[in-house]
Amino acid sequence: MITLKQAIRSLHPSAQFLVFDNKRIEWLSSDIPQPSDDEIAAEVAKLEAEHAATQYQRNRAAEYPRIEALVVALWESVVEERLAPAIELQAKRQAIKDKYPKE
Repeated sequence: MITLKQAIRSLHPSAQFLVFDNKRIEWLSSDIPQPSDDEIAAEVAKLEAEHAATQYQRNRAAEYPRIEALVVALWESVVEERLAPAIELQAKRQAIKDKYPKE
């Protein structure tokens, strides 16, 4: 869920403001115009759409083998001249990519 604070920060990164209970805004930047409720709502919708569009990335990251497994597979492939660990790792990565395709 995108908060008012995130939406306002996206609209005006250098603005100073306070948000109470994710509802009431106290605008502290006199040199920057406060965005309207409609502008904030549109930004929330935009940020939520962007977040949803990249859900596959978070799903993949959660299921990819840990970086340590990658290092071991690469080390074994180079030092022991075996390709099986690297091939196995790539098969796992591809299965996750297939499970969570880009949309």
